[in-house]
Amino acid sequence: MSEPVKLFQQTRKHLKTGNFTFLSTQVAAWQKLTKIIQPILPQPEQWKVVCYQNGVLTITGENQAMISQLAYLQKQYIAQLLQLEEFKELHKLQVRLRIQTPTPAKPEALTRSLSPDTQDLIRDAADFVSDPKLSQAMLRLASNKK
Repeated sequence: MSEPVKLFQQTRKHLKTGNFTFLSTQVAAWQKLTKIIQPILPQPEQWKVVCYQNGVLTITGENQAMISQLAYLQKQYIAQLLQLEEFKELHKLQVRLRIQTPTPAKPEALTRSLSPDTQDLIRDAADFVSDPKLSQAMLRLASNKK
């Protein structure tokens, strides 16, 4: 029975690190290509190379108008890229929309202070609690100390 082909693993050596090493090499190559294509392609856009395989260069951008322009003028941009050594085999551009991932907002610290009446009620309740740790926690809450 034959073993299934593993697409991201080049050899059976280094089974534990092979995939990571291979992917790291690919990403480094794509980052290098990204720096090369950036000044050639329509601006202002941050183009990223996500794949270059079998003469097909797949890039992404965040601006739909720029993506449409690049797709429409694909032949002109391919002609420019063919002049570079890295793209001698290029025959097609694939352009995809890259969704912007919003940076999560930092939660604001709550700085509510208790009213004096509430503080007095908590202090009074702390006197009636038999658990010393809970009583101390209530007193800290009443005094607004963190």
